[in-house]
Amino acid sequence: MKRIAVVEDNPDNLMLVEAILSGAYEVLGFETGQEALDKIPGLDVDLILLDISLPGLDGVQVLKELRQMEQTRALPIIALTAHAMVGDRDKYIKEGFDNYYSKPIVDMDDFQQLVASHLS
Repeated sequence: MKRIAVVEDNPDNLMLVEAILSGAYEVLGFETGQEALDKIPGLDVDLILLDISLPGLDGVQVLKELRQMEQTRALPIIALTAHAMVGDRDKYIKEGFDNYYSKPIVDMDDFQQLVASHLS
């Protein structure tokens, strides 16, 4: 079973992502960017869903550090964020994210398809 790391500080959002994906994937939740940086490199994950607005290190900082680590450099990392202004998608793709999905998640099928597309 593929493993997805979800870095999300809002418990309700984390629970929703787990509910949507847990039938098909093993979902590992992390509440802070620092926790993600400390633990994800030692785990065998296939994809990271990364919130942008995190306490302490924000998602962009976490992304940059993950891209520097051998174990996580090539992993697909998707920005999962409430930042949904015009231009935000392009902004985060330019920062180095492999894709972008805006919260709240309202179309579960679309979200599942996005995740699956990065795991095939």
